[in-house]
Amino acid sequence: MSGRLDGKVAIVTGGAMGQGAEISRAFVAEGARVVVADVAKEQGQALADELGGTTAGAHFVAHDVSDAASWTALVEDTNERFGPVSVLANNAGILRFGDIERMPQEEVELLFRVNQLGCFLGMQAVTRTMRKAGGGSIINASSVEGLAGMPGCTAYAATKWAIRGMTKCGAMELGPKGIRVNSVHPGMIDTPMTRVHGGDAAMEYGASKVPLRRVGTPADIAPLYVFLASDESAYINGAEISIDGGVTATHAFGG
Repeated sequence: MSGRLDGKVAIVTGGAMGQGAEISRAFVAEGARVVVADVAKEQGQALADELGGTTAGAHFVAHDVSDAASWTALVEDTNERFGPVSVLANNAGILRFGDIERMPQEEVELLFRVNQLGCFLGMQAVTRTMRKAGGGSIINASSVEGLAGMPGCTAYAATKWAIRGMTKCGAMELGPKGIRVNSVHPGMIDTPMTRVHGGDAAMEYGASKVPLRRVGTPADIAPLYVFLASDESAYINGAEISIDGGVTATHAFGG
């Protein structure tokens, strides 16, 4: 690799598995010191060990994105271990489907707490440390469901539209402080989070709706995060970048 992230200190939430794990790997490969933050302790520690542990610039911290105190502890730990945070990959998220008429309130509130509140608390938690680092990059994981609607996805889409909006506001508010905020909008990506909702059949159906005729992989997503984390994207702020094989090029996702 080319050391595109040399000198960067990054936090990757939801970093233990799927898309987050691949982002963590890519960041370390490009020279960043990375804190893998996740509620999945066993998988998170295994990934940090795979990446060479603290001496190689990889460390795992058990972290609940919906808890402000957990964010405070995470940022303090990162500061003490590696220095001020310069990159936040706000990647943690959960997926739940449910019709408007029947979706339980508890499921809606869970989506809000993890996806939307977690993203907000992350931006809030790193602002001071990024200013100390001389600036930084916040990359918020939204979705194609943050760009258009989908039946049975109202609560999930609401959180992803909220992330899109928070990103715009954050870009304006934090930009003068040297902190860039952008949102990434993946389409259907083959991860444990998506596979639990239908397995191979869901992947095959999803692929049939994509102009490239395949679903994405975490390896498709990670290079975009590297770019947005790096100084190569120094003038990109407040952008919303779809990475979906062309799904949002159609009039509707089923088009």
